Amino acid sequence: MKPTTAKSKVNQYTVIGLLTITAFLFIRELAPYLGGFLAATAMYVILVGFQRELEALRWKKSIAASLLLIIATIIILIPIGLMGLMFTSKINDAIENKDEIVAYVQETVQTIEGKTGLELGQYIDAASISTYASTFLSNIANSGLTYFIIIGIMYFVLYYMLTERNIWQKACYDYLPFKNKNIKKLGKDSLMLIKSNAIGIPLVAFLQGIVALIGFLIFGVENAFFWFVVTIIGSMIPFVGTAVGIVPATIILVAQDQVGMAIGFLIYGIVVIGSTDNLFRLILQRKLADMHPLETLVGVVVGIPLFGFMGLIFGPVLVSLFLLVSRMYKAEYVKKPVVKKEHNEL
Repeated sequence: MKPTTAKSKVNQYTVIGLLTITAFLFIRELAPYLGGFLAATAMYVILVGFQRELEALRWKKSIAASLLLIIATIIILIPIGLMGLMFTSKINDAIENKDEIVAYVQETVQTIEGKTGLELGQYIDAASISTYASTFLSNIANSGLTYFIIIGIMYFVLYYMLTERNIWQKACYDYLPFKNKNIKKLGKDSLMLIKSNAIGIPLVAFLQGIVALIGFLIFGVENAFFWFVVTIIGSMIPFVGTAVGIVPATIILVAQDQVGMAIGFLIYGIVVIGSTDNLFRLILQRKLADMHPLETLVGVVVGIPLFGFMGLIFGPVLVSLFLLVSRMYKAEYVKKPVVKKEHNEL
């Protein structure tokens, strides 16, 4: 029996090794397009309730799913795509006119120095900032083909997630190495995290962008819709926030000798735009998971190199899911040590 057992172990380890190598190759090649799977999951969370209602009305699964994909394209994907095109166009223009922008920044700094008496030039290296920004932004702007593939993957995966819900949900119970009760908890917590990262945070950012857009238009900021998109993006990044749109717009108004409008807009930005973050989050708090800002920040830092522009949304989703699965593993497989006595906090 021992030789047979030894041979069985060798076969088992061989299969495990082959599966590990294959999984590594799959993950390595699919990593740039992982956003498509995450996008499909986020859209599934939004659409699955409507899918169930249409099926209850005796609609065929395929027809209901196709209709929902069309509606989602019109309401969600096309507006996002148009904003992305506008932002990308502005980025390309900025990259092509980098030298002019550097000269404009230097001139603006000199103007502010003349009006305020502050010596800002020694702290600002416009050329280095421009080079770094153009490299960073060009990496985002030049990933159009990747976005196209990601959207294609999202449609394909989402369609089958909606029409074959029972199959993939059963597969989760069959293949995930957790007890059924923990898989249910994992699914519930995952839905909450996805709603928070892929729905709640962008929604709050969009609402803040609308409030900022009103201010841009009232105070006569040029390229208001461009700064509207910039404000939305900044709002999704912790410790950056809407200041990424408010501060440059204020500086532009000062450089144009509209000091009064600049002061008014700055007050509007701090008081009105700044307060809307807490207001909108308070309204949506019951539907959002409790996310730590560092968790979101790490997600953005990891997500942008991995997913490009979509990393602002799906990077935090990926980090949150990783931490969630880690907690689930600890709860199921790691035995809690017996604490004999309490220790006072240092």
